[in-house]
Amino acid sequence: MVDQSQARLMKQIKFLKAQDVVFWFVGLFVLAGAFLILFALIYDMAQTGIPRINQEFFFNFPSRFAGKAGIYAAWVGSLCVVLVTALLAIPLGVATGVYLEEYAPKGWFSRLIELNILNLAGVPSIIYGIMALSLFVYQFGLKQSILTAGMTLGLLILPIIIVTTREAIRTIPNHIREASYALGATKWQTVSSHIIPYSFGGIMTGVVIALSRAIGETAPLLTVGAVAFIAFLPTAPVMATAPYVSAQWLMDPYTVMPIQMFNWISRPQEEFHVNAAAAGIVLLSMTLVLNALAIFIRYRFRKKYKW
Repeated sequence: MVDQSQARLMKQIKFLKAQDVVFWFVGLFVLAGAFLILFALIYDMAQTGIPRINQEFFFNFPSRFAGKAGIYAAWVGSLCVVLVTALLAIPLGVATGVYLEEYAPKGWFSRLIELNILNLAGVPSIIYGIMALSLFVYQFGLKQSILTAGMTLGLLILPIIIVTTREAIRTIPNHIREASYALGATKWQTVSSHIIPYSFGGIMTGVVIALSRAIGETAPLLTVGAVAFIAFLPTAPVMATAPYVSAQWLMDPYTVMPIQMFNWISRPQEEFHVNAAAAGIVLLSMTLVLNALAIFIRYRFRKKYKW
């Protein structure tokens, strides 16, 4: 009887090992196929667009002549929108994550809030655009401005920042909190001096990844009125005369890189498609730089703070 049980057990072990091998090969095949498709797409876009990238392409405004058209207004607009998004979403998202993880009483209400935040993180971006159109444009009268776009994208990435902040805080061992309390520190002293610094690398990684998503969004910005063709820059925030600082740029019309690409790729002329490929390379490079920055920040803070 024992020999039969051992034989069945050995057979099950062999079957499971065979399943592991099959799954490993299938996973490797799917991964290799995905990488090949991605590499082919990027290679084709790079081969088409890189010859078009030069100084004039970066500092020329859009034009009805493809050879003279550039992305000056688009990349400046993208930077302005992402700046407003970061200023609005990062403090609110990090503060909310810290509160929910460290201060909020654990109960049904906290679980309800957490469930809703997780659901908001999966809502399609066009829904945020429709909501922002009704609230910011029509209700608050902010019009089709950089401020409206930044607030819209801020709402879009806010759940992501909250979730990543909470996950980063959860990685901090409890013995750090207990040691701080044992030395007489208050709750705020523990959070500000230990919890936030130790989890800062993970928090900033989530923040940068969220911003890299925001910089490539198109649907919500089209909904709230981003301009597809614009041949001027927003008002300069710094002036030569008093009051020297102006917030008028927040209310100016704008365009962004994805919408400029959409405008070019929708035209029938092949030259504009080349421009769209070049803009795609620039946008992809910006996203890769942001992700590389996230990896660097995480590495530096993990190396600095060890427990």
